[in-house]
Amino acid sequence: MKIRFGYVSTALSLWEASPSRTMTFARYKVLGKVERREKLLAITAENLWNTKRILYYNIAHGIDVYRFSSSIVPLATHPEAHWDYASPFRDDWLDIGELVKKHQLRISFHPNQYTLFTSPRNEVTANAVEDMEYHYGMLECMGLQEWGTINIHIGGAYGDKISAISRFHENLRTLPSPIKAAMTFENDDKTYTTEETLAVCLKERIPLAFDYHHHMANPSGRPLEELLPEVFSTWSHMEHVPKIHVSSPKSENAFRSHADHVDLEFIMPLLKLLREIGHDVDFMIEAKTKDQALLKLVPEVAAIRGVKRIGGAAIEWN
Repeated sequence: MKIRFGYVSTALSLWEASPSRTMTFARYKVLGKVERREKLLAITAENLWNTKRILYYNIAHGIDVYRFSSSIVPLATHPEAHWDYASPFRDDWLDIGELVKKHQLRISFHPNQYTLFTSPRNEVTANAVEDMEYHYGMLECMGLQEWGTINIHIGGAYGDKISAISRFHENLRTLPSPIKAAMTFENDDKTYTTEETLAVCLKERIPLAFDYHHHMANPSGRPLEELLPEVFSTWSHMEHVPKIHVSSPKSENAFRSHADHVDLEFIMPLLKLLREIGHDVDFMIEAKTKDQALLKLVPEVAAIRGVKRIGGAAIEWN
């Protein structure tokens, strides 16, 4: 079994390397037409440059799994601030894509919790489609539309899970098929369990990006040793190995909140189960200290008896 480790968005070890700088719409409104464009271009240029810096940092550290920031382009989906973020940065976007392809990096996006398809309100679904188009548009700019994935949660239950799930399937039809082909779904920590999310994934033929912390906070009726092989089967038509999100609770009282680092003891049952199953996976670390949490966890896992470190952020356990 091989596990590669990745992290989310920002390399905290790099100085001033946020790929998510933005501005509020209130600030946008007070600027003149020329100033607005200049500000949007300047912020996007900085975010793209920092994204490249982070990718080079990842390559240097042997980190093959990375989640792009969703906020590379400021005000990209605001209804009053639509603008062309592709043409002015054509070469920058393509440079990032070439870097990903050359080094065989696994990349993804994760839109926020408001991108959902369970709402009874048509405008919420329309906004979700627009946000998915924005994320897919960034993949297209990089030439990675058949390479990257876009992960979302199922969404709310609105007091009736059966109706919400039915609505989810119906609303998902409004999404263009190429975007749907790039999607993954994730179990959440309050509403839709792994088992419930799995049923949706199987029906839509969409992979399940399993979140272990969420599963522990919102467990299924069936044991994980039964569920994981079925979860992994949802990736059978993909070139990627299954992805698992790992984090650990901030405290017993704040169990759903992410800690600064990943507690090895907390994920040890998962690691042992993965070894028994013997399936290669990629871990996406969702800890507050980002890359620093990764650089702390990998040597801790590598110190387990029988585990061999095979890269800067990869281990093998036979």
